[in-house]
Amino acid sequence: MSEPSLTAVRAAIENYRDPWLRETLGAAGAVQSVEARPGGFHVHVRLGFPVGGYHEELERALGAALAAQGIDGRLELELSAAIVAKAVQRTLKPLAGVRNIVAVASGKGGVGKSTVAANLALAWAMQGARVGVLDADIYGPSQPLMLGLSGQRPVVSAGKRIQPLGAHGIVAMSIGFLVNVEQPMVWRGPMVTQALTQLLSETDWGELDYLVVDMPPGTGDIQLTLAQRVPVAGAVIVTTPQDIALADALKGLKMFEKVSVPVLGIVENMSIHVCPNCGHVEHLFGAGGGRRMAEAQGVELLGELPLDARIREEADGGRPTVAAAPDSPRGRAYLEMARRTAAALARRARDRAGAFPRIVVEES
Repeated sequence: MSEPSLTAVRAAIENYRDPWLRETLGAAGAVQSVEARPGGFHVHVRLGFPVGGYHEELERALGAALAAQGIDGRLELELSAAIVAKAVQRTLKPLAGVRNIVAVASGKGGVGKSTVAANLALAWAMQGARVGVLDADIYGPSQPLMLGLSGQRPVVSAGKRIQPLGAHGIVAMSIGFLVNVEQPMVWRGPMVTQALTQLLSETDWGELDYLVVDMPPGTGDIQLTLAQRVPVAGAVIVTTPQDIALADALKGLKMFEKVSVPVLGIVENMSIHVCPNCGHVEHLFGAGGGRRMAEAQGVELLGELPLDARIREEADGGRPTVAAAPDSPRGRAYLEMARRTAAALARRARDRAGAFPRIVVEES
């Protein structure tokens, strides 16, 4: 194969616009090498998000991109991931061993935030990342039940570090592991933020690509203090399509903007209901609200998740949808939302060096 042909192959590959990254592979710096092989080409692509389950889809798409340029030959794709740390708020230091902390938040309760957080974490793990979950909802911790860890207690190592519990390929920590399930947390705001700061910093998370923080609902003092104390790489806002939920979700989005935490996008939960008997699709809480909000605020719509009784049943049973039924339509919706979220973070990850201005003092 002549050098000009390899140049043409590389150009076709680099000009391919990845639907998850929403930019070309060339702009993402993802094409590592292009080599001639008997009967075709070997291409190594490295992406900044978990790539498990993506190889076959991308290989077909790149083969079609070559064919569209009149380039014959079989494409052999080598696909890898390089998940790098993203800059956090300038007043905070990243958590040792944790590349990226992603906050999952909502302006109000009852929109399925904890279900989204659990399935986001499980989806990233299924796609090949090392993932943890911090349940930051002191007053109503949900992750112990959702992850099938109710009644279990973490142990403390000799170094006074809390060992998180494991479930479905991820690790988790929650105040719910440390108190009786029926015990109300009658704590004032400062006690809550202190407890969560300790859970975050004193847990032995190990090496993680992502730590998902299931934030308490609302935009009050606790949420604001957490957003200021936790070194967050990006936030995901969960809402339902109805106007009252969108109004509160907007407040949550603005809160993160005020503390310089980038909002990766919006997840519209309970978007559609599909009748299990006849297949009729209905928008019980309105249609398109999340998309309109995303467009108005200049952020990405990360996913439109279904309203399905089985999602509730699976979470209540300790096996969230991604663990219980990953190949179902509802499971695929979560997996696609997770890949879109990781890709949104990957786009920002390349901004780390230039996230904050560097002041250079020159001698006169």
